[in-house]
Amino acid sequence: MLPATLEEAVSALSAVPAAVPVAGGTDLMADVNSGHLRPAALVGLGRISEIRGWSYQDGHAVLGAGLTHARMGRPDFAALIPALAAAARAAGPPQIRNAGTLGGNIVSASPTGDALPVLAALEATLSIAGPEGAHRELPVSHLLAGMDILRPSEVVGYVKVPLLHAPQTFLKATSRTGPSRALASVAVVLDPMRRGVRCAVGAVAPMPLRPLEAEQWIATLIDWDGDRSLAPEALTAFGEYVAMACIPDPLPAGPEDNPGPAPQLPPAALHLRRTVATLARRGLGRALA
Repeated sequence: MLPATLEEAVSALSAVPAAVPVAGGTDLMADVNSGHLRPAALVGLGRISEIRGWSYQDGHAVLGAGLTHARMGRPDFAALIPALAAAARAAGPPQIRNAGTLGGNIVSASPTGDALPVLAALEATLSIAGPEGAHRELPVSHLLAGMDILRPSEVVGYVKVPLLHAPQTFLKATSRTGPSRALASVAVVLDPMRRGVRCAVGAVAPMPLRPLEAEQWIATLIDWDGDRSLAPEALTAFGEYVAMACIPDPLPAGPEDNPGPAPQLPPAALHLRRTVATLARRGLGRALA
């Protein structure tokens, strides 16, 4: 089935409840080829032109869920949402970037999805189309955390992102040179209007993590009316604060009154914590620069 509008896509999914919507198919086809998924039918979203661009509404960019990573990586989009463009350029080799979509990255909710920490840091909102013209919005973070899920026959149509007109960065670490899945990723967004810093860490947990206390602490040290510079020691402390919040020390195995020796992180987790600290420090430093 190849609908030409969101309404037709919803109708097709309502007619065949076991059908699965597909856009780029980079994650779905991997599941099909591995035998983990056997959909009764597919509803292709690639012909729905209304979700392949973006518009502006009340200080937000309204991004179509069908935007490909390749399109988001272009300079005109990078001028709009720099961190999301950087994540799109890092999403994989050209064949993945040309096929994979923003909506697919969200709905598949892979822990290593490069767009996800950026959307979490930007506090983006989903616009979802449903049967009989139903429409609802929910924060991206709620879907990723499982606090809300897509209902039968619903399709993600758009992603609303606040336009902050402020520095933002995305960095990720991989296991090898060149495009590949993230071991860890960090998005940092400055919000000068609210005098705030937003940070989200991806790939280290099933969903992006927001170290809220670290965000609030570092925001109090920034001279928002001046050059916004921070001492290297403060940047280092921020990185460590973020890493400790996302990869905490293990809890003692014994009772509280006699906990015994403090357990240690295994080497792999300790290396991951150091990686996150480095990414967070560099991400904030580049945003402030």
